[in-house]
Amino acid sequence: MNYDGIVGIKDIQIYVPEEIEDSSIISKKSGIPKDVIENKFGIIKKHKASQEESVSDMAIKASRKILKNFDPLDLDLVVYCGSEFKDYYLMNIAAKIQYLIGAKNANAFEIHSLCSAGVLSLQILKSMMLNDPDINNVLLVSSSKETSIVNYENERSRFMFNFGDGASAALLQKGCTKNIILETHMITDGSFAEDVAVYNIGNNNLMDFSLINNNPIMLDVKEPQSMKERLDPITLENFVSVIEKSVKKSGYTNKDIDFIAPIFMKRSILENILDRFNLSEENSFVLEDYGHCQSADAFISIVEGKRLGRIKEGDLVVMLGAGTGYTWAATTIKWGEYHEIKR
Repeated sequence: MNYDGIVGIKDIQIYVPEEIEDSSIISKKSGIPKDVIENKFGIIKKHKASQEESVSDMAIKASRKILKNFDPLDLDLVVYCGSEFKDYYLMNIAAKIQYLIGAKNANAFEIHSLCSAGVLSLQILKSMMLNDPDINNVLLVSSSKETSIVNYENERSRFMFNFGDGASAALLQKGCTKNIILETHMITDGSFAEDVAVYNIGNNNLMDFSLINNNPIMLDVKEPQSMKERLDPITLENFVSVIEKSVKKSGYTNKDIDFIAPIFMKRSILENILDRFNLSEENSFVLEDYGHCQSADAFISIVEGKRLGRIKEGDLVVMLGAGTGYTWAATTIKWGEYHEIKR
């Protein structure tokens, strides 16, 4: 049988730094009570990279776990879909990863959609692979060190206190007969585009190549209350919508969903999403011991779901992402060995 019309995920690996920032440390740094950090913010602990460990270092460490069982010379593409806070401002980190892992036969580029990029990249790369006979093996890498640009003393940025450091790598393979990438759905609401940013760097704010007012480079939120009032009424429905439409495009129904691999969110929000699909926490994973590792989140959720025995052969898995800007995205995966895909 010819499997050239499918793309599967051959392997997923993750890396997180050893250093831990738990709820007590976050509480001390922010002045917010520990129980609020744990129950409202949804964080028990998260990982924090050392000053010496770069975004590319973590990406390479995740990639090398995959390359223990795969020759980097057989890679056709190396794609980075992680944080835009990289080793240096305006650099091609995908090219650096390609070089340092020894993938000398591969091309390299980046896909950015903030924290929804990982989920979205699966569909983009699947389409490229199916339309280009020269692209058969792709390494998709995400990495984030955004704990370094979160100011715990800035009340406006408190929704980012859950950011953790870490990386993921996924090996996509044309003709791979397991973990088949099906379809994606995405929603964008550009009215949120300027709500969250590092406002003191960029072409609007660079004067004579100096930072405005010499302020530190930190993520910020212009008007937190305004963003909350606009975002809260639509977030749950948009998450539900992208899940439903991704699954429907893939030829399945809501009843077929076995596991939702989410982006970081506090337990209560995840429970609301799961309830809409008659699922429980056993059909997902709460990232309360990782924090929000940008677009690596859904890949971490899959690794943990597999470790806990929550993802099984034949399961329908939906990977979920969302990013400021604001975007929501879901990609459906048929987990396990390939059989005839229901259409």
